[in-house]
Amino acid sequence: MRKKMLMLTAAMMLVLSACGSGSKDEGSKGTDSASQSTTDQAANTEAAGDDAADDGADAAADDAAYKTPDMDFDLGGRTIKVVSWWDMTPGEDNPDNIQKKKNLEELEKKHNFKMEFVAIDFGEYQQKVTASLLSGQPLGDIVRLGKTYTVPTLTKQDLLLPIDEYTKNTNVFNQKMTNELYTYNGRGYGFTEDQGALIQGIFYNRKLMNELGMKPLQDYVTEGNWNWDTFVQAAKEANKDTNNDGKLDTWGLANNSLLDQALMSNEASLTKEDKQNLDDPKTIEALTFAQKVIVDKVNRPTEGGDWTEPGQFFRQGNTLMYAGAMYEIGGLKTDMPDADIGFVPFPKGPSASTFHSYEPALQALTIPKGVKDPDKLMYIWEKMNDIDSMYDYPSQASLETNFSNEDDIENAKLVQANLSVLDHNTFMPDLKYYDFAGELNGGTSVSTVIEKYKSVFQSAIDKIYKK
Repeated sequence: MRKKMLMLTAAMMLVLSACGSGSKDEGSKGTDSASQSTTDQAANTEAAGDDAADDGADAAADDAAYKTPDMDFDLGGRTIKVVSWWDMTPGEDNPDNIQKKKNLEELEKKHNFKMEFVAIDFGEYQQKVTASLLSGQPLGDIVRLGKTYTVPTLTKQDLLLPIDEYTKNTNVFNQKMTNELYTYNGRGYGFTEDQGALIQGIFYNRKLMNELGMKPLQDYVTEGNWNWDTFVQAAKEANKDTNNDGKLDTWGLANNSLLDQALMSNEASLTKEDKQNLDDPKTIEALTFAQKVIVDKVNRPTEGGDWTEPGQFFRQGNTLMYAGAMYEIGGLKTDMPDADIGFVPFPKGPSASTFHSYEPALQALTIPKGVKDPDKLMYIWEKMNDIDSMYDYPSQASLETNFSNEDDIENAKLVQANLSVLDHNTFMPDLKYYDFAGELNGGTSVSTVIEKYKSVFQSAIDKIYKK
C-alpha cells in the first residue's frame, strides 16, 4: 500500500507540473501553477483529477506487474532444505518476520512441501558446502555462499544456476546483489531478500569530543566538507597531552591501518574482475592516503595487540574515532555507557562521488545446479518474503534502537545505500595482501610497493580465473 500511495503521489505531481510553464525546475512548478487564471486552475484541477485516477490505476497495475503471477503446483511432500551458517527459520521477533512465517506456513500447505532450515558451523561451512557441490550432492536446495569462494571459482565450473530471471520483484529481491554484485559472464547467481547492507563508517566519542572543545564532526558532514583532509585534521586535534606530563593521553584515531577504508572511500580497488588494479589513479590516491595516516603517526600507536586492539583502544574512552562496522555498536554501547557514541561516514576521498560503506566478505543465497524445480523454489522464496513492511527503510529497528541522534541515523542510512564490495580477498592467500599492506604502512614508497606487487596480484588473479 505504501508503494501505491507513493506512486499515486508521483502521478499527481507529474500532472500538476504539466499545468506550469514547462520548466524542468521542480522549485518553479508551484509558482507556475499559481500564476494561472482562476478559470485555467479550475479546468486543470478537473483534468488533474481525471488523470490522477487513470495514473493511479496504472500505478496499481505496475505495482502488481513486478510480482510473479500466482502458480498452482504440488511438490508431493518434498522437503526443501535451506542451508546457511545460521538458523534462518523465520522468527516472531518483529511484525515483518511474523508475516513471513505466516506466508511460509500457507505456502507449505498450498503447495505440499516442508521447508527445513539447516545451520552449519561457520568454521567448517565453506569446506563442507564446496565439497558437496563438487561431488554433485549439494547439502541443500538453497545454499548460502560467500562471494570470495563462489565468483568465479564455483560459477565458472557450472556448479550453480543463474537465477536473475526469477528476481524481478523489487519488493523482495535486492536488485544490486543479483544484477551487480553476484554476477558472472553477465548472469546473476546470488539473491537475497535483505535490502540492507553492512554499514561501515566512523564511530566517535561525542563526550570526549566536547571535553576537548572540538568542532563537532557532524558539522563537517553537514557543511559538505567531511573529507580525508578534515578527517586527519580532527584526528590530529584530538592527539593531546591534557595533563602536561609530556605524553599524549588522548588520541584521535584508534585504527592502525585504513587500507580497505581508503579504497572504499575513493571508489577504488586493488583488483577489478580478472585484472590487478594497482595502477588506477584512484587506487594510487587511496594507497597514498592510507600510508600517510600511519607514517605521519596520525593514529594511536599500537601496543602490540591483535586485530581487536583498535576496538579496545576506543573502549577506553580516550580515543576519539574508530573505523568499524555497525554490528559492533551493541558491544560498544555496553562497554561505554557514558560515551554518547556518534556515527559519521568514513570521509570521502578526492575521486569519490559520495560516501560509501564496504563489504569485504559478501554472501548471498544460491541454487546449486541439478536442484529440481528452481523456478518453484524462487517463487516460494518470493511469495514468502513479499510483505508490506512496517519499516520505512532497511535496518530501521536496529538503528533507531542504537542511536537517539537523528544525524547518526541519517549517516548510517546514507552509507548503507552506497555499498562497495572489495574483491581482493577472493585471491588470497596468493595475493599477499598482508605483506602488501605491511610494506605500505611501513613507509616503502607507494610507487615501489605497486611495482613490486603488480605481478604478484595478477598471478594470484590468473590462478583463480584461468586454472
